Amino acid sequence: MGSPDLVFAVAGAGALLAAVLPQLLDRRPFSLPLACLIGGFLLYLVPLGLSRPDPVAHRALLEHATEVCVIISLMGAGLAINRPFRWARWASTWRLLAWTMPLSVAAVALAAHTLLGWPWAAALLLGAVLSPTDPVLASDVQVGQPVDCEKDDDEVRFTLTSEAGLNDGLAFPLVYAAIALALAGGGAGWVAEWALADLLYKCVVGVLGGLATGTLLGRLFFRARTADLRLAEHRDGFVALAATFLAYGATELTGGYGFIAVFVTACTIRAAERTHGYNGVLHGFIEQIERLLTAWLILLLGGFVATGGLSALTWQGAAVGLGLLLVVRPLTGWLAGLGGRAGPRERGVIAFFGIRGIGSLYYLAYGLGHAGFGVPPEELWAVVAFTVVASLVLHGVTATPVMERLDRLRVRAAEDGGGEPAAQRL
Repeated sequence: MGSPDLVFAVAGAGALLAAVLPQLLDRRPFSLPLACLIGGFLLYLVPLGLSRPDPVAHRALLEHATEVCVIISLMGAGLAINRPFRWARWASTWRLLAWTMPLSVAAVALAAHTLLGWPWAAALLLGAVLSPTDPVLASDVQVGQPVDCEKDDDEVRFTLTSEAGLNDGLAFPLVYAAIALALAGGGAGWVAEWALADLLYKCVVGVLGGLATGTLLGRLFFRARTADLRLAEHRDGFVALAATFLAYGATELTGGYGFIAVFVTACTIRAAERTHGYNGVLHGFIEQIERLLTAWLILLLGGFVATGGLSALTWQGAAVGLGLLLVVRPLTGWLAGLGGRAGPRERGVIAFFGIRGIGSLYYLAYGLGHAGFGVPPEELWAVVAFTVVASLVLHGVTATPVMERLDRLRVRAAEDGGGEPAAQRL
């Protein structure tokens, strides 16, 4: 990618954007990722000698870069959630995971098979790759800083954050199913092994690994008998990176899903001392790293678009991506929320903001590194990149005004009083 000096200059500019733009864009219908996308697009139009970002040629590098970004974002999401884990109180999350996610995968796979004529393995891979959501790319729809009050998380922000924290890991079994289908050449002999190993065993190990790591670290941070080991008293934020990499690496070594483990670890650490100020220190540090990595990756995505990365995109591929964002996710999200905790307006917002982002790029790079799918990789990258770009534009522009209006309605409902919860009137 150009000369090393030029790379350093571009990286520095991206880091500066990540620091300055959140303040400049605050309360404006224009998100930081959208600004980075446009910045990357314009940067690569200037004749600076930057080499084209090529996800096919640099697949392994992209896989690991997006992998790090995803696990850091999962740690940040888990640390930010103020609501304690209770099955009933997380009901909106379970509804999206149980209904919206599999229905979205099935709809995208069917559309890719019928409209694009792709083999079932490639169609399933596309559905799996586009299944995880990513509220990090629109900060207005995610939970903010950790606070003392467990009721501070409104239903919309809590649901979108917790959904993204879990479906980033639950997409892995679906990607493995697509890989197994491709390697089997269309047979069904892989299903039993996939169900036992890739679905059941790895998910359970991921949850247990996260609980074990989070419990041990929570005791170390807050309750170690030796003051020098009680890290919460030293206020070092980089410990959040240690927790992230330890949970991820240890769980992957034992054959579990590290993505699930990282999110569960973060939630468990938060539960160890929910009101301790050290949670804010950890979250603040991890949020800065997350913002920096996201800015760099989105700059490259903009460069990918500017240098012809979408040249392999057909109208059928664009229709699949737009159909997911405008029809499939809103419809399945709305149906999943019927009878749940959220009111009609909140349910509509939750259904609409199914943001696609860095996780989709990671899963596609991972899948293409483990099997061939009978479709040129350039076509897969074009459809996925288009969907992510469309999501960045659509959700990046609408997140702030939609959430501000919902917050005003929530305040007005609370002022009106009455015994009915405000959420049920929204």
